[in-house]
Amino acid sequence: MANPVKSVLFLCTGNSCRSIIAEALLNHLGRGRYRAYSAGSHPVGRVSLKTLAALARRRIPVPEARSKSWDEFAEAAAPAMDFIITVCDNAAGEVCPVWPGRPATGHWGIADPGAMEGKPGETAAFDVTVRTLEARIRAFLALPPAALAGPDAKRRLAEIGTIGGG
Repeated sequence: MANPVKSVLFLCTGNSCRSIIAEALLNHLGRGRYRAYSAGSHPVGRVSLKTLAALARRRIPVPEARSKSWDEFAEAAAPAMDFIITVCDNAAGEVCPVWPGRPATGHWGIADPGAMEGKPGETAAFDVTVRTLEARIRAFLALPPAALAGPDAKRRLAEIGTIGGG
C-alpha cells in the first residue's frame, strides 16, 4: 500500500518571502510525497517579486503563490496538516490557532530577505534564503517517514532547522 501524501504548512508573519519559498520548494522537490502550503499571521497580501525572481532563477514553479492568512488553515474545511513549520522568529513566538489533528511542529528560523529590499545585496539575500530552505527541505525529504512520526518528530524538525545557519 502506498504511503499517503503528507501535508506541510509553512508559517511566517507576512507570507511574502520565506514561507512562500518553502512551500514552492517542497511542492517541487517532494512531489507525490508531500503537499506544501504557506500562510502568515499578518499576511501582506502580495508575494514579493524578489521571491518570485529567486525561485525562477532556480526553475522552481510557483503557480499557486499568494499571500494568505493562517486562518484559512484553521477552518474545518481546510486540509489536515501533518506538519507545521515556522520559518521566521515572529511567527514562532506568536499564539497560533489550534490546528486540528495535532500536527508535528518545528521551527526553521531564517533571516527575512524582504528586509533587504532596496539595499545592496538584496538579490543575494533572496538566493541565500532559497539555498538554505532547499538544504533543509532536502534533509526533511531524506528522512524515512518513521523518523518524522511520534515523539522524535519535533527533535528531527529542530535539527533540520539548524542546517545552513539561516
